[in-house]
Amino acid sequence: MSFYKGEEIFLGKQLLGELYSCNHVALNNPEDVKVLMEEAAVKANATIVQSVFHHFSPHGVSGVVVIQESHFAIHTWPEHNFVSVDFYTCGSTAFPEKAMDYLVEVLQPASYDLKEVNRGDLHKIEEIADHTANKSLK
Repeated sequence: MSFYKGEEIFLGKQLLGELYSCNHVALNNPEDVKVLMEEAAVKANATIVQSVFHHFSPHGVSGVVVIQESHFAIHTWPEHNFVSVDFYTCGSTAFPEKAMDYLVEVLQPASYDLKEVNRGDLHKIEEIADHTANKSLK
């Protein structure tokens, strides 16, 4: 499954978020961060496959929620009240923007940055595949 942006067709969309000065005490608790990310996945209409979260000593949590549509990842720096997230989805059934909106609502950052990266330009993939196939026929 792919999605269109103008005339271009992409296989996936990746949202990269950085949340500054988060107002949340649970940034150092892996279970709380897991619940937060799984709730974000549900808000995004994603299908959760598996979650893995790890607590670093003395502080910080990294985790990934593997979703049928790809993955949602997070790393927290509680000592800086900073959170970095990566929402990657393929197809058109999950909405990573809704996951980010949910995190902003819950974590209440003073500021946040968001970048969108379109992944897997289908025209380029097909062009390279055609070129490679033509070379192998010679």
